[in-house]
Amino acid sequence: MNKKDIADIRKHFKVDADALKIAEIYNIYIRKESNEIFYEESRPFPLLEKEQQELFLANFKKVLGGKLDAKLFEVKFQPHEDGQEDHTQRLLYEGLRAEDSEDWQENMRQIALKMFRDVQYEDDMVVTFIRGQYYKPTKRHADETDIDPRDDVYTTPLILSSLNSTELPKTSLVFDYIEREFKSSPLVDPVIKLDTPVGGFLFPCFTDNAPDVNHILYAAHKPNRPDFQFIENVLNGQEIVTAEEDKAVFEEVVKAVIGEEVNAQTLATVYEEINYLLVAEQEKEDEEESTPVLDAREVERVLKASGVEDVDTERVERAFKQVVDDERYEMKASNIVPSYASKSIKISTKVANIAISPQDLRYVKQVNYKGKRCLLIEVEEDTVIDGFKLISEDLID
Repeated sequence: MNKKDIADIRKHFKVDADALKIAEIYNIYIRKESNEIFYEESRPFPLLEKEQQELFLANFKKVLGGKLDAKLFEVKFQPHEDGQEDHTQRLLYEGLRAEDSEDWQENMRQIALKMFRDVQYEDDMVVTFIRGQYYKPTKRHADETDIDPRDDVYTTPLILSSLNSTELPKTSLVFDYIEREFKSSPLVDPVIKLDTPVGGFLFPCFTDNAPDVNHILYAAHKPNRPDFQFIENVLNGQEIVTAEEDKAVFEEVVKAVIGEEVNAQTLATVYEEINYLLVAEQEKEDEEESTPVLDAREVERVLKASGVEDVDTERVERAFKQVVDDERYEMKASNIVPSYASKSIKISTKVANIAISPQDLRYVKQVNYKGKRCLLIEVEEDTVIDGFKLISEDLID
């Protein structure tokens, strides 16, 4: 899946949406003391009160929120082992096709129990599953919000799951209008924290508008902090790489090629060259969005185009081998380059912390002045501090 696919399905998480029809919702309450099911309930989603529908829809919209490879991860399933009846891919696929509601509940129940098999949570937890149909027009409209009955559509059955913690409400002082007295509120019902899901997943993924049952979209609780135990043991998924890890690999590879030190101009050009790949991909029309990657050959090209000397294929491949033990390793370009739409580069010093955009990095230099290292930032306008314009001073040794 790409970010456009995810953004499209998220915008349809609203009551009475034409493009997303949710048939059933299945909730399971797990007690922290025993990790066993305390209560479970399955209901037709349209029969819920509108307020409840809105709460659950907002919950699932948050599950699918965040950046790919940071909070959302497309995970490939591990191969099935002989006799492995509780493989999550099998349970989800059979649950998706189940005509009987009890069959789909049983499959989802097995997945829920896997979530607590080897994990002890600090609070009671609620696992929620929904299943329904997602409709996507074959033609894209600029202002598309609903499905035009005249359009041909792709129809995809799906299952979404979220894992939410609970908390007991705090005792508070209230005024009783009937008794006309102040008293403490004896609230004891746990609150399900639907506004902060701990995790979740979407099955199946979509590739070229077709369902891909060999992959599942996993949602982590926090960016770049996926639950690897959940991915491996609950989802039966293969190993993933976060955007943070991809960027760290890139940095170490470049350091192995050119050394630890680099000037801002070179770094700015490196980012520009990588950003060109992303921009070129976004400008393609009538084509499915793909993900530009950086392999050893592409890293070599980027460094040469950035003016780095003494760069050759052998040196770059050796750096890949040294860092990841694989000269054919590929990194997603989107994981490497900072966002050009914000001040995404952070410059941290003992004196000050500065945030700038990648395109402005070329205006930054580290210089020596009177034997001291100084940060020099070229500006085109007056610098104002607390309402005062700074006086321009000539640097004279």
